[in-house]
Amino acid sequence: MTDTTTTASVQPKKGHDLWARALSEFAGSLLICFAIYLMCTFGSAFYNVNLAFVTVGVGVIYAAMTAIFARISGAQFNPAVTVAAMLTSKTKVWDGICYIVAQILGAIVAGGLLRLVLPTSESVAANQWYAMAVNGYDKGSSLYTSLNSLGLTFSITVAIIVELLASIIVVAAAMVSMRKHGKVRSDYALVMGVAYAAASAMSFPVTGASINPARATGIAVFAQGQGLTQEPLAQLWVFWVTAVLAAAIVALVIIVSQLLGTPKTSVDSDVAEAAMAQAGEVPAEDEVEAVQIAEAENYNVPLTGEQTDNDYSVIEEEDAEEETEQDDSQTDSADGVERH
Repeated sequence: MTDTTTTASVQPKKGHDLWARALSEFAGSLLICFAIYLMCTFGSAFYNVNLAFVTVGVGVIYAAMTAIFARISGAQFNPAVTVAAMLTSKTKVWDGICYIVAQILGAIVAGGLLRLVLPTSESVAANQWYAMAVNGYDKGSSLYTSLNSLGLTFSITVAIIVELLASIIVVAAAMVSMRKHGKVRSDYALVMGVAYAAASAMSFPVTGASINPARATGIAVFAQGQGLTQEPLAQLWVFWVTAVLAAAIVALVIIVSQLLGTPKTSVDSDVAEAAMAQAGEVPAEDEVEAVQIAEAENYNVPLTGEQTDNDYSVIEEEDAEEETEQDDSQTDSADGVERH
């Protein structure tokens, strides 16, 4: 049965076709990535950015863009979230593919815009700006210089573990807040903002807080070949693998919990009832009674009230018909004996 006490939800507005939704993912990803790139470059250079600044900034920009675009596409903005939504049948496969392409293109355009606005001079080269915004580990880490002076480094194992756990936080938050067919809860923007802020606090010191592989891709394309200590594209696979793996883990947990926690008969009856309600079809009273009687007979449940009386009247009519047939057969046999 439909639960009338479920949390209020925000549904993507009906009438938006796939192109509009994909454009929403493109625009949101572009604005998110461009804001993060600016925050990591100009913010680091002019305001001495610290972990708190990055954490709050990332959370706010994701929350703002999610609030703006949630009614159009569901505001996924992250290939990891989209993959998990496809695996759990919350997003159609073709729609999800278009979303991921739009997200990557938006991030790449953001990287191109950053390259246009970065100021350079003889004393400040472009690679100095890119080093503050790219995602990487070991020599590609934003803290490599500080760690190297202490004889420390972030290995690939540390990077994979941190990015995987951070991505799981984001994907799980999105899946819990996302309903069927792209519908999301009214507090979706707040939940995603907090999730991205928490994930950034975990991963920024190690990898520069990718979390979103589209964000890592957009800046890596333009930072490649700029003379950085580590080429960004060579380490990009780590952020894609951890993102997809996080999506698969979250989706698997959701699917298994649904299979173990929901009785099949209850699901089937709820689905059938919802389908009939949408079609505007209401079963007749005699059909309902027949189904109830059949179920009672199958499960040996005693009938009461009107259903019991109706059942007994049918039995009495059948007995009366049998007696009439027996009387007729006896009369016919007696007539035959007399004639003989």
